[in-house]
Amino acid sequence: MKPSSLNPLALIFAAVAFVSISAPAMSQTMIVINEDRILRESDVGVHIAGRLQTISEEMDGELRALREPIDAEAERLNAETQGLTQEAVQQRPDLMQRIQTVSQQAQQFEATRQRYANELVATERAAMRPVLEALQAVLQEVVTARSADIVMDRSSLVYAGSSVDASQDVIDGLNARLPTVPVNRVRLPEDGGQPQQ
Repeated sequence: MKPSSLNPLALIFAAVAFVSISAPAMSQTMIVINEDRILRESDVGVHIAGRLQTISEEMDGELRALREPIDAEAERLNAETQGLTQEAVQQRPDLMQRIQTVSQQAQQFEATRQRYANELVATERAAMRPVLEALQAVLQEVVTARSADIVMDRSSLVYAGSSVDASQDVIDGLNARLPTVPVNRVRLPEDGGQPQQ
């Protein structure tokens, strides 16, 4: 399972840019932020990525344990019905019951697999909430320190010189303010109710 690729800084960048745009167009100072780099290289970003990987591997192990007996029974059924016609299989209530049971188990497994994927996304979102709050303050500090009027994400630009790239300043500020956060697996109920941590 892979964590989702969120764009968590887009709203913060837009808010900081909107608040910061006040000078005439010719005298505006722009800084560039590399969102991917900030999330990849900051202490908290590295921590979250590592924990998400561990949680994903745990989920994969749980799913394998659920899937193995289903696959084993399906293989046994295939072996038992290999030489039989469809009519012959349908006249055997024991085989029909086992086929129906395996089919239901396979459907339940797919629902569980999808729930686990949703849990991983919910886990990532929950872990990112305090990061986004800290980033907003760090970005404002960097904007003030650099007397910037505009903040752009590097992915939106064709070219930007290194003198306007404030990514390292943001990483340093984020590392000082929030080096780690709790990353706990969010568990979604099978019935679609409220998540649990």
